[in-house]
Amino acid sequence: MTDCVKVDVTDSVALLTLNRPEKLNALNYETNDRLMDLLDQIEGDTQIRAVILTGAGDRAFSAGGDIHEFSESVRQGPEIAVKDFVRRGQGMTARMEAFSKPIVAAVNGIAFGGGCEITEAVHLAIASERAVFSKPEINIGIPPTFGGTQRLPRLAGRKRALELLLTGDTFGPERAQELGLVNKVVAHEELIPEAYALVHRILRHSPVAAARIITAVTRGLNTTIAEGLQIESEQFARMVATKDIREGLDAWIERRTPCYSGC
Repeated sequence: MTDCVKVDVTDSVALLTLNRPEKLNALNYETNDRLMDLLDQIEGDTQIRAVILTGAGDRAFSAGGDIHEFSESVRQGPEIAVKDFVRRGQGMTARMEAFSKPIVAAVNGIAFGGGCEITEAVHLAIASERAVFSKPEINIGIPPTFGGTQRLPRLAGRKRALELLLTGDTFGPERAQELGLVNKVVAHEELIPEAYALVHRILRHSPVAAARIITAVTRGLNTTIAEGLQIESEQFARMVATKDIREGLDAWIERRTPCYSGC
């Protein structure tokens, strides 16, 4: 296996860098599988509390799926194409969306297709002023396959999403922020520092509470409000028996900074 995803762990944060710059960090099957393996490892590592995901090189976050590779799966018919390409990509973005630790995308350049779908799926995203987004799948005669037909309308609204999905037009970081794909647009050289700054604002708080919030939001988005409120209640109930809720309450009453698990 090549080093298709670089890993650097600093101060409880794992920086994952898609590392195929000569291919604009296209998501081949090896990269997808490596990301899934790394997420499994990170989720089980109590020393790592958050993830930042970015792309190697000066041009791209990720240009999307590796067309040369998945076209071979397409030639083998729908069963193979769905198994090798669609399920792999959807599994990856679903894993990111439901991941129990915060994931922040630092979008440093081109974010087309699957790269845009990763941005849609992760919990938070910051874009460089050089970032460029697109839903270009229609240009090669397919719909998005890593969740883009479902997550983009939920973020941007049906009509705005359909305009992007049906035209394949590119759009800039300010438009991405307006549509709800990214939280903030920053100067290119400030991208990674800003991502770390955002993560550390989250890490001041209980990691257990953060996981419960992510779960409640992710599950609740796809339910009725009544079902979502039940999910919220369940996630609160799971906190009641933890040390973190007691520490948070005690620290507030005693007017001191709380010391949560892992601090």
